[in-house]
Amino acid sequence: MTRDATVSDTDLKPWQWPEERWRGVVDGVRAGKTLKPASWKDGARCAVAFSFDSDHETGELRDGGRSIGVMAQGQYGARQGVPRIRALLDRHGIKATFFVPAVSAMLYPDEQRSHVVEGHEVALHGWIHERNTLLEAADERDLQFRAADVLETITGMRPVGIRTPSWDFSPNTLAITREMGLLYDSSLMADVDCYELLMGGEPTGVVELPVEWIRDDAAYLLMDRWAGLRPHIAPSDILDIFKREFDGAYREGGIFQVTMHPDIIGHRSRMWLLEELVDYIRGHEGVWFATHADVVRHARTAG
Repeated sequence: MTRDATVSDTDLKPWQWPEERWRGVVDGVRAGKTLKPASWKDGARCAVAFSFDSDHETGELRDGGRSIGVMAQGQYGARQGVPRIRALLDRHGIKATFFVPAVSAMLYPDEQRSHVVEGHEVALHGWIHERNTLLEAADERDLQFRAADVLETITGMRPVGIRTPSWDFSPNTLAITREMGLLYDSSLMADVDCYELLMGGEPTGVVELPVEWIRDDAAYLLMDRWAGLRPHIAPSDILDIFKREFDGAYREGGIFQVTMHPDIIGHRSRMWLLEELVDYIRGHEGVWFATHADVVRHARTAG
């Protein structure tokens, strides 16, 4: 392909890029070696990692906080959703990971302290559920470091993992995460098993515990009354999808990771979905329920 020598690479459309440019974009952040262990803790066949993104009011605050109604929906997550979830986890002796924006933690500090007391993990989820790809690198770095400081001050424990808000991963996110010395990220989707993240083709030491929209309650149950977005699938059908995802993880000896939100799953007509899912999983031998951090530690050591 020929092009005008007076046109700089920054003016080119992606289909006009030279190979070294598009390869550079692809190699910015990429999956490295797979970290799939031969078995899980105590010889378990499958690891189960439940996570709950405690966004609460921050999803609306991020956009200016103009809708009091949406913020009230977020407050439901703290008032009703989290207590229902923690009660279920306690009944079954399950430890989970709560990804918490710093502003949510400041609004509900006792909630975060209770998570830690009960043996759950509290991990990073941004400052105010910001969109990282809209931030300058310095601003993203500042918010991520400040968020870690807030969680440590409130819970007494420095977070070791991060999930970017809305899984929005900027070209600067991994460098910041590595600079912070974090153990893992849980925002990307290149695999179903843990893998090491590469940056510019080089290993970073940061482990990815991958997510997926098909294992996220919001993808099925979130409603936006202004955009015309409505839940389009019954909870029973979501349960079937989650069961099939678990079946695959169990068959392959891998990880079943799921993401839920207290203000979404925490309703009376939906909590049964989580209860049924737990009962189904517990009906299988050799299953290890663990926090994201514990799954990653095991995968990194044994993978």
